[in-house]
Order: sequence, then C-alpha cells, then structure tokens
Amino acid sequence: MLSTKSFNRLTKGVAVVAALASTVGLAACGSSRAATAGGKDSARFLYATGDETWNATVKAIVDAYNKLPNKVGTVVAEPIPSGSDYATAMKTMDATGNWPAIVDMRDTVTYIEAGKLAPIPQEVTSLVDDDAYSAYKDGNVYLTPSTANNGELGFGIVYNKQYFKDNNLSVPTTWDEFIKLMQTIKAKGQTPLATAAGEVWPSGQLWKPIASETFAKHSAKDGGFWADVKDGKAQVADLKDDLTKLKDIIDNYTLKGWQSTLDAQTTTLLVNNQAVMATTSSGLGRLRDINKVKPDFDAGYFLIPDSEGNFNVLKNSVGDSSQGLAISKQAKDNGKQYDIAVDFLKYYYSVDGANVIEKSGTMSPQIKDSSKVTRNTEIPGSTDYYALLDSPKLKWYVNETPWKTFSTFNTFFRQSRIAMQDNQSSIDDTIAKVQAEFDKDIKG
Repeated sequence: MLSTKSFNRLTKGVAVVAALASTVGLAACGSSRAATAGGKDSARFLYATGDETWNATVKAIVDAYNKLPNKVGTVVAEPIPSGSDYATAMKTMDATGNWPAIVDMRDTVTYIEAGKLAPIPQEVTSLVDDDAYSAYKDGNVYLTPSTANNGELGFGIVYNKQYFKDNNLSVPTTWDEFIKLMQTIKAKGQTPLATAAGEVWPSGQLWKPIASETFAKHSAKDGGFWADVKDGKAQVADLKDDLTKLKDIIDNYTLKGWQSTLDAQTTTLLVNNQAVMATTSSGLGRLRDINKVKPDFDAGYFLIPDSEGNFNVLKNSVGDSSQGLAISKQAKDNGKQYDIAVDFLKYYYSVDGANVIEKSGTMSPQIKDSSKVTRNTEIPGSTDYYALLDSPKLKWYVNETPWKTFSTFNTFFRQSRIAMQDNQSSIDDTIAKVQAEFDKDIKG
C-alpha cells in the first residue's frame, strides 16, 4: 500500500502515484522482457507484497513448480512494487495492457465485468474443496483461494511468552483484561505494544479486532455492517466507541514511531524486546518470521477478546467478492501462457504443493486431499494458532463488501484513521469525513 505518514500531505501523494505508475509500467515491461528472454514457455505470476511470509510462500511454491521435470513451462514471480497501493497498481497495469498470466487478485468483480479474467477450468477447481470457492453469476469460476479460508484469524497479537512467564502474566480472556494487561506491562517500565502504519494496510491490524464486536452485531443475512450502512440501518458514527478505544491504545500503550514503522519491522521490535507484544495480520506467518529472525525466541499468539470474551473473526468471502488466484484473459488468448497457468494451479492445489505452502509458514488452501497435507507445527506459537480454530469462543461474522468502489473507500478510511491516531483530526471530524466518503463512493 502507499506509504502514508500524514493524511493531510496529499500533494506528496500525487507525486507518489505518478512515480508508481512509471515504476509499475517499467517493472511490468522488465519482467515481460525477462520472460521473453527465457523463451516463449514462460508465464508471469503477479502477487501482492508487504507480508514477508506471503512473499516467502510465493517464492517457495514457484521455485518448487519450476523444478518439476514435467512442468508445462516456467513461472516467473513478479511482485507489485513494495509500498505501492494494490488498487492503483492494478489500474496502472491494466492501462498498459501488460497482464500477467496468474494474478493474486482483489477487486475481482471489476475485472470480471471488464472481461480481463478467464474462467478457471474444472481440472483445477475439482482439486479444491467445494466450500472454498464459488461460481460467478455467469456460471464460471474466476477465483480460487490462495490460502486457507480461515478468515481473519491472523489478525491478532504475537507476544513474548518468556516475558509473560517471568512476570506471571496471562493471556487476556476479555477486553478489560487486555487493557489491564497493557497497564501492568507499562507499569513495569516496558512498552506493551508495537504496531505499524508506515504503510497504509497494516493499520487494520489493531483496528479490526477492536471493531469486530460492533461488526459482528451486524453480521446477518443482509451482508454485515457496511451493507447496513449502505441501506441506512447503520452509520459510521456507530464506530465512535471503537475509534475511541483505538486512539486510547495508540496514545497510551503503543511504541513511539508507529507512523513510520513498516509491518515487517514489528518482528524485529518484538525480538529485540522493544515491545512485549506486536500486532499482526498474518498470524501463523508472523510466528514463522519471528522464528526465522530469532530461532530461540519463545513466541505466542492470541486474539483480542471482546467484552464478553468472544473472538469475533471475519469469515472469508467465497467467490467474486473475495480474494485469491485468477488467470488473465490475456493469458487465455496467448494459449501457451494459459496452459502454464493451469498447470501451475494444478500443482498449487496438489498435496505436494500444499506441503510446500505449509512448510513456508502459510496455511494451504482447503483441497479435496487436505487430510494428506502435513501441517507445520514446528514453529513456536503455532499450536496457539491452531488451538483457536477449535475454541468455543471463536465466533465467525460476515461483512460483505461487493461494491467495485469499496477499495477506494477503504483506502480513504485507513488514511483517515491514521490521521486521527496522529492527532491530525478529531474522532468526530474523522467520522464525518468517512461517512461523506462512503456516501460518495458506495451510495453514489
């Protein structure tokens, strides 16, 4: 996502977007030339960066596929430029007409309706669990999952277990206990929490768990909180208490410098004892990163509980409103690139492919042969993560956002929260601005 230290410095943002457009275009052309240099039997895989574990997973699965003796062709991993906004990068790529064969896809409906994606064939979808994907309204499947459909179970807290043991601290079981925990750590002279907003997207790591109790109250057949806002049954002002809680934690318990901290840096801050806990959105992946940086670090993982002790976790969308892997229409028209993409996805959803994904620190997608997949339990703290899947306190909720313009609104909301956290805007002013932006982008 576009690095943002100040929401009000929008004039700099214009220059950044202009530079990004140039960078993406050059990167795409450069990768295209690289693929051509390798011969006609190459296909590009464009993926979103930012999360170190996902970066490692893409490299691992692509390398493993490329080593297969009977592969159809070579896959070239191509990251979206670090620090770039996904939606902007995709629009720029689309404008250049330089689509990769395989795409780590968001905003799927937009590109389906624009005719930019090709249907994923049955020889691929037949490998995936039936509940892990769905067809679009035209009957075709355009998206299959890139990881396990565990929703936002990865939005939680990684922590220093040894510090907890040494200071007789326990994992909180209610919201009040979470606040009390941070108060106790602070009173002992240590910083309770590290978080990041040097990029826009990690700002949700703390916000989403805080707001999850409100979101969960709107999780009904109508689609959730944002659907209710669109229909006039809820409003952004309903999030005021949650925004107040967010501001309180940022002001009183968070490591200074969060405005310029990148997501990957929170791992270093934790293992260097600059904070006792850190936010994450990758859960198991962050535990892997910690273990890679400092193998002897005793890491743990927990979810922030609500006022009643429940863990409210956003459930994955399945189908065109979710995110996952897609094949471009451009690859279909090329023929050979399409064949490579299909062959790669067949490996991705095989037991061998799933084992590579698991070993890299990412939970593999649910496939028909999931019972044969080897889970990675060697990572310290991974048992904490897996145990949450069986917790009676785990409550799944729905918050569908099927509108083409939601990514634009969501970027604005993220930037607005960061500005509020940084004392550039009051909570009330933030609510008013966000409501106005929602009305413009979503209600039209």
